[in-house]
Amino acid sequence: MTPDQMKDASMLELFRLEAEAQTQVLVQGLMALERNPTQADQLEACMRAAHSLKGAARIVGLDAGVQVAHVMEDCLVGAQESRLLLTPGHIDALLAGTDILLHIADAQAELAEQARQGVPAMVERLHELVSGLAPIPPAPAAALPPEPAKAVVEQPVSVPAFPSAPAIEPAPPRRPSDSDEAGERVLRVTAERLNQLLDYSSKSLVESQRLKPLLDSLQRLKRVQASASRVLDGARDAASTANLDAEAQAYLADARRLVGECQQLLSEQIAELDEFSFKAGQRAQSLYDTALACRMRPFSDMLAGQARMVRDLGRSLGKSVHLDVQGATTQVDRDVLEKLEAPLTHLLRNAVDHGIESADVRARAGKPEQGCIQLLARHHAGMLMLELQDDGAGVDLDRLRTAIVRRQLSTEETVARLTEEELLSFLFLPGFSMREQVTEVSGRGVGLDAVQHMVRLLRGGIRMEQVSGQGARFHLEVPLTLSVVRSLVVTIGGEAYAFPLAHIERMRRLAPDEIVQLEGRQQFWHEGRHVGLVSASQLLQRPDGEATADEIPVVVIRERESAYGVAVEKFIGERTLVVVPLDARLGKVQDVSAGALLDDGTPVLILDVEDMLRSVQKLLATGRLERIDPTGRLSGPARKRVLVVDDSLTVRELERKLLLGRGYDVAVAVDGMDGWNALRSEHFDLVITDIDMPRMDGIELVTLIRRDTRLQSLPVMVVSYKDREEDRRRGLDAGADYYLAKASFHDEALLDAVVDLIGGTHG
Repeated sequence: MTPDQMKDASMLELFRLEAEAQTQVLVQGLMALERNPTQADQLEACMRAAHSLKGAARIVGLDAGVQVAHVMEDCLVGAQESRLLLTPGHIDALLAGTDILLHIADAQAELAEQARQGVPAMVERLHELVSGLAPIPPAPAAALPPEPAKAVVEQPVSVPAFPSAPAIEPAPPRRPSDSDEAGERVLRVTAERLNQLLDYSSKSLVESQRLKPLLDSLQRLKRVQASASRVLDGARDAASTANLDAEAQAYLADARRLVGECQQLLSEQIAELDEFSFKAGQRAQSLYDTALACRMRPFSDMLAGQARMVRDLGRSLGKSVHLDVQGATTQVDRDVLEKLEAPLTHLLRNAVDHGIESADVRARAGKPEQGCIQLLARHHAGMLMLELQDDGAGVDLDRLRTAIVRRQLSTEETVARLTEEELLSFLFLPGFSMREQVTEVSGRGVGLDAVQHMVRLLRGGIRMEQVSGQGARFHLEVPLTLSVVRSLVVTIGGEAYAFPLAHIERMRRLAPDEIVQLEGRQQFWHEGRHVGLVSASQLLQRPDGEATADEIPVVVIRERESAYGVAVEKFIGERTLVVVPLDARLGKVQDVSAGALLDDGTPVLILDVEDMLRSVQKLLATGRLERIDPTGRLSGPARKRVLVVDDSLTVRELERKLLLGRGYDVAVAVDGMDGWNALRSEHFDLVITDIDMPRMDGIELVTLIRRDTRLQSLPVMVVSYKDREEDRRRGLDAGADYYLAKASFHDEALLDAVVDLIGGTHG
């Protein structure tokens, strides 16, 4: 590259930097002018930004940029001089011109060429709008911003600015530049170095806190020396009456003097160490707080393109929508901001598409023509609380019920009995959509389930509320930073573990008489409902801890409708832990999300509560959940165990609940192969199997059981839809002990057959 080429390249890079800053001013100003076209300060800011870009484009030789910026400036000056009233059509055209100015010098040649091709039509159109020669089209003018996460949010609607000009990508959300920090000098630092700095500062904080135990030890030594001094004083007094020789008395006096000197020296050193420990702790805390603050950015950094996206999407759908943001200065970890961008973008698109009604519908409902989406960000108890609310139509619960039944997720009878909260939970299921036809905006079922998944990856939660005809509201709660986590530290199997507070509903102590047996499971009464009780030592495969004589410490965890009480050994207390990621070579460690160090340097594992809930479901499904005796220790299952093998979820659940209600311990398998694997690894007193199943049918399973020397005496019952004599004979000839037809059996028939084969639950 020649020196002239290098100079041109550096000048273009400078123009790109200026274009990023000035187009951001233009987008924000134009969005404000659409709501108030005569706002003088915004008109002045936009005009100056266009003027600056015109001059910058002239310097670097971008004639196309000069043309676009010049005609934009004319339009804005006309508005300033009250010769022109800006309408949504003008704003569309000016925003599209802003996109051209951003991309006209793009490092990607394809984008730059696309922008240049759109210049003639753009200039002509702006001239016509300024002179009033052409009517202002009601259609949208600009393409929507690119989506930040294509795996979650579907492709945006692309509406060209003009029929003869290619659509130009609007400005992407601009990351903060040096000029963003008012009154502060800013130095660009890589995220990796910031993470390293935070890691070092957190370790320094932990090390500084280890001085306190040392001080406590020295204080104990001081007390021991004081006791020794008193003993020597007693010995000296006794020696004065015992007529000891002068040499012995001299030894006692020397010992007393030396102990006194040691006490004096120790007192001085303790005082110095105490002062050093205090200052070191303060400095380490300040270092850590400053390093953590370096990772924090205002919430507004993520919102640069959201208002534009909401506005453009609304116009493409024939709606007028405004985004109102409160708490834009709320400080959030930059990693959290990046991971929040995709789910928030989808929720905003969802609000525009599904929530906000068209202008005529809103008018009939007595609402303002322009819809409003409110986004509120605030801090609460170390968490970032986000509320996204629209003033649209809310969720049509009747349509939702119809969609649930149409997708065969539940029956009409069941859906009719569901509460509003239970109905809304279906919206978070994978692949669920209320749209019958796929559009460019929605209908593919890639929706709230993906939003929920990404929020959970941030160790947060999301819930939805709605009022029919008045709109929907989403509540998101995520940590302010992924670098630290407020946790409840407990002891399990003699080791420390941490539950993130965001996933804890409550901590409590259970008296033995509060534990009851329902459907064969241990439960306790919590806030108006029975909650299952499980042992943390079984979940984490840790040895039993110390027995508790009076009460069992329990952590109540919840995921939507699933709540369980996890019995632990003891509570240590609430701590703010610095997260230490696990080595990537370990892969995903079951039930564990990360590590940390306690104040005294003790390592602690931070638990993955969502993973733990899945582990509980797995133990329940396999019937391996163990009981907890009144002392807090586990006791093995004393009930007779039944394995239900059926590929029908409905039949499995029906039989499982019937047997659990009678007090049997029940495990389930989805087909013959799954059942055979369970039989080889666990003990059962009875097998109940279907015939027609994938991979291995019931006849093959019974045959394998009868051939196995360990299992050949195991009772087997066949329950099948087929009620033909030849099918009955096939099952019995294979070795089944009992045959029952599903078409004719009722609850008591099944239970009576089980009692006949293996006896009652106490037999």
